[in-house]
Amino acid sequence: MAREDTSSGDLLQGTLDMLILQTLVMGPSHAHAIAHAIERRSDEILQVEHGSLYPALYRLDDRGWIVSFWGTSDNNRKAKYYRLTKAGRKQLTAETSRWERLVRGIGRVLRPAEEQ
Repeated sequence: MAREDTSSGDLLQGTLDMLILQTLVMGPSHAHAIAHAIERRSDEILQVEHGSLYPALYRLDDRGWIVSFWGTSDNNRKAKYYRLTKAGRKQLTAETSRWERLVRGIGRVLRPAEEQ
């Protein structure tokens, strides 16, 4: 995943798993649709590279946070779909909480006067 300003790419790279899990809350999806949903929901600020997406999907599957199955896409092609598991929902809750704490901490550093 990259941003228009690539200097923030490393921080965002670590959040790809969370973004994939969040996207799958809406229901099963195939890789291309997952990437497109993340891009669309971020107003095209986040661009998901396939070189990052597929390793993340395999990693999430290995951890039991998602499961994959074969289905037919909207354009009538065979596609591998991914579905969020119960363990994945639990992980998403933990990661979302961690992300929100991180954002609050960064905000306090960037705008210390507003916290007083």
